[in-house]
Amino acid sequence: MKGLQKESEKLIWDQMRSPTNGVPPINVSNAQTRGLHKLVLFLILFVSVTYVVYTLKLVSNPHSCSESSSGDLSTVPRHLVSTSSGLDHDNIHLNISLADFFKKSSSSDPDTQEPDFPLLKHDIEELIKPPERANISHIVFGIAASAKLWEQRKEYIKIWYKPEIMRGVVWLDSPVQTRKDDNLPPIKISGDTANFVYRNKQGHRSAIRISRIVSETLRLGMEDVRWFVMGDDDTVFVTENLVRVLNKYDHNQFYYIGSSSESHLQNIYFSYAMAYGGGGFAISYPLAVALHKMQDKCIQRYPVLYGSDDRMQACMAELGVPLTKELGFHQYDVYGNLFGLLAAHPVTPFVTLHHLDVVEPIFPNVSRIEALQRLAIPMRIDSAGLMQQSICYDRTRKWTVSVSWGFAVQIIRGVLSPREMEMPTRTFLNWYKRADYTAYAFNTRPVARNPCQKPFVFYMSSVRLYSQMNRTVSQYERHRVPHPLCTWTVSDPSAIQTIVVNKAPDPNLWDRSPRRNCCRILNSRRSNSMVIDVGICEEGEVTEVEQ
Repeated sequence: MKGLQKESEKLIWDQMRSPTNGVPPINVSNAQTRGLHKLVLFLILFVSVTYVVYTLKLVSNPHSCSESSSGDLSTVPRHLVSTSSGLDHDNIHLNISLADFFKKSSSSDPDTQEPDFPLLKHDIEELIKPPERANISHIVFGIAASAKLWEQRKEYIKIWYKPEIMRGVVWLDSPVQTRKDDNLPPIKISGDTANFVYRNKQGHRSAIRISRIVSETLRLGMEDVRWFVMGDDDTVFVTENLVRVLNKYDHNQFYYIGSSSESHLQNIYFSYAMAYGGGGFAISYPLAVALHKMQDKCIQRYPVLYGSDDRMQACMAELGVPLTKELGFHQYDVYGNLFGLLAAHPVTPFVTLHHLDVVEPIFPNVSRIEALQRLAIPMRIDSAGLMQQSICYDRTRKWTVSVSWGFAVQIIRGVLSPREMEMPTRTFLNWYKRADYTAYAFNTRPVARNPCQKPFVFYMSSVRLYSQMNRTVSQYERHRVPHPLCTWTVSDPSAIQTIVVNKAPDPNLWDRSPRRNCCRILNSRRSNSMVIDVGICEEGEVTEVEQ
């Protein structure tokens, strides 16, 4: 049977290849092609007619997104939206709308169901919009304070806290007297921590209540919170720079943001992975929710730790969240004069000051509060540029000039490289007084031993903003202290009494890649003054040292 079938197939194949008796071969492929062409044309016609009909119905019966949307997000707990799904309100709204659209399309008659294309387009547009940038109203401050020092330290809070636009809570260990005109955050008493074990003989058990401030602030149930920011009552925040730093990060994710101590030994004893609370740190809302769920049990597991900061870091380690370091948070674990640190601030937004009762006033011949009130003026006018260093040279007189905008200007005889000038001068002492310069967690340089290279320092005395010209003009007066005799033939900077610095405010400074501003020495009409222009470096501009 198989043999007959093969012979028949061979005969047909031979007939197709070699026509006989004038009969053309059977063209199977042409017949199939004509059938496919008809089918494709029919499908194109069908789709075109369907598209036209649906378009006409859509135009004649439009309805709004609000009428067709479903799925109320008010029933979705905020912490689930922020942490479990990792999506924002618009993303979840899009998912619900898509689900409703396909459900309707599959369960209804196609001839009577109108596809919800306007809703789909609207939600896609919402999805691709850039996220709204955080502002100060999205931040809640938790301030650790003690009743014993409250009258003195509340003055620090008044310098930076603005109750009309900010939210925060001061957490005390016992009640204090308050006045309505203080313009301070609301005061609350921390919860009882008597049930928590504390076994560190060198510390104080108040560390337990302070470590719980973020959780206690969360429980107040404030709305539209993205970040909880922790600080002490002697911490001063530059709040606009704080917002700039936090806008670099997604508040829907787990973030623990702060910085280490200036003391290497402090970081060894505690941890380089720990944010120091006095310098301030920020915790995103979802992380605060996760912390709140486990913190009390976590604290019980670490009774021998010293302070609140290391307890917080221990719980972060259990949650698996590392420290995200931002160098603008300053613990200032030092003694003495902060000039060297402030005059060579790293290229990053200046966010906090701490230990203000320990260090000297940042401006000479005034109280600590008066010094900070003076600093608050450039802070308001151009917070992004506050403390930012610029380095330039007076090549005619062979001077090195360093501008720390809003704080001080230095003139030094001779030419010091930018590499040297951006290193802080050791005008301060280590937190551990017996430690030497190797005990800092960053590079420093010694105070100049050569009497000719002692810097002439000019402190900021006033700042003005000229809005029409979009320029700031700050004035710096010479700090009158004795200078040793110098035998160099280089020009003597003691003739300069006043320095004027012109600078355009630059609120978008930190939206660009980090780079020091450039400065240029301008001609001055007066022999006892110097005029400096500070601004964005021009194309090809380099702070060069002459060979």
